[in-house]
Amino acid sequence: MEIDARGRACPEPVLLTKKGVENSPQGVKVIVDNVTARENVKRFGKNAGYKVEVEEKNGEYILTLSK
Repeated sequence: MEIDARGRACPEPVLLTKKGVENSPQGVKVIVDNVTARENVKRFGKNAGYKVEVEEKNGEYILTLSK
């Protein structure tokens, strides 16, 4: 499952991620475009027990949450 949270301010990316892992508990991919959202989604993922990988690409961040 991929969640496009670009252009959205926190806490919306975190809420979308939370909903995403509820629907796809094995993991999700989240795209954000600011550092605050990156850090908040990363923190949420780790606190929820996911391994979080972050890739930066053209000023956007792709976070992969996996179990």
